[in-house]
Amino acid sequence: MGAAMHAGWQKSGLHNISISDPAHANHIDLSGVSKPFDIVVLAIKPQQADEILPTLQSHIASSTLVLSIMAGVPISKMETLLNHTGAVFRAMPNTPAMIGAGITVVTKNTHASDAQTNIASSLLNPLGDVLLIDDENLMNAVTAVSGSGPAYLFYLIDVLAAAGVKQGLPPTIAMELARKTMIGSALLAQSQPDITATILRENVTSKGGTTEAALQILMQNNELQALFDKAIEAATKRFQ
Repeated sequence: MGAAMHAGWQKSGLHNISISDPAHANHIDLSGVSKPFDIVVLAIKPQQADEILPTLQSHIASSTLVLSIMAGVPISKMETLLNHTGAVFRAMPNTPAMIGAGITVVTKNTHASDAQTNIASSLLNPLGDVLLIDDENLMNAVTAVSGSGPAYLFYLIDVLAAAGVKQGLPPTIAMELARKTMIGSALLAQSQPDITATILRENVTSKGGTTEAALQILMQNNELQALFDKAIEAATKRFQ
């Protein structure tokens, strides 16, 4: 995700970017940097927060804008680990950000100014759409729905293709049908934002037709909804 963000910023040409990642070709050694950064982006694994954030304290001033995409790490913990009394933004993008088609939800602490909020939004805009929320407590649910959401769709592609194979389709054709159907349906939904998903589904469903026959199974006793409810609840509670 950090690489996707970096690619977007490079295209914009708006920022002078330094990367601290030994695996990156342009890695810089922070021990050789004497002054604080204007903006620090934390694109690291949540499990690394306790180890890495305290090492950044000397590179952060009260005016530094901190933007984190770590899942499940609350702003209060970042403030403590960084010993930071300035602006901290917590964001949750998703992997379609790699092609500029993501959705990112961001929240902030009380120290963030309107100007800093605009800067944070501009940093996230190359990834796709940006939504700002006030209640940080919603971020775990956001992570469960949109952060993890691409994996659910990719799994559904596999499931749909496998079901097609069981009905006699060659695996390569079944997979192409499943992938292109999901992609095309998503683009159709995007092109008609004022039409609900329910209406879009109903538009495909003819009375007594094949789609209705399949949906009668998928929607039986609301079992699929109940399964998704359990899945999203489990993901939401993962970092609580």
